Amino acid sequence: MPNIPKIEFMPCRPSELKELMTISRTTFSDAFQAQNNPEDFNVYLDKAFSRTQLGKELDNPKMNFYFVYFEGVLAAYFKLNEGDAQTDIKQEGSMELERIYVLKAFQGKQLGKRILDWIKDWVKGNEKSFLWLGVWEKNPRAIAFYERHGFYKFGTHPYFIGQDEQTDWLMRFDF
Repeated sequence: MPNIPKIEFMPCRPSELKELMTISRTTFSDAFQAQNNPEDFNVYLDKAFSRTQLGKELDNPKMNFYFVYFEGVLAAYFKLNEGDAQTDIKQEGSMELERIYVLKAFQGKQLGKRILDWIKDWVKGNEKSFLWLGVWEKNPRAIAFYERHGFYKFGTHPYFIGQDEQTDWLMRFDF
């Protein structure tokens, strides 16, 4: 039997704000910096992943950040929003997967699949009827990943990187 790497999911605590800022900025930059105007990108990065903004989100009981450890090393994080903390769909039976990001060194290790499986179990255990997310229309790799895992497109919404209006596909998974 192959050796399956140990994965741990740990709620992010307010005392870990600095680590959350670092992994948020690193993973978002690695994923999207090259495709965006540098000025708009930096404005977004400084606003979305600031100490103030992330601290406020960590304090919100309806926003749930998790760190993912791969063999004891911080490898990824994700954020789940429920109720009125969701960015669009604010239905009682829904939950939003707002962020799921894996550090470059841990990509290609099936970590995304294991994270998504854990999230689905968690959301179902919290008696939600569907999980939804927004994914940039120019990110075919992520779209294909979500489609392979049972998500389907049900709409779009605008997403701003600085002044640059982009389009996210809204995708959902029904339980």
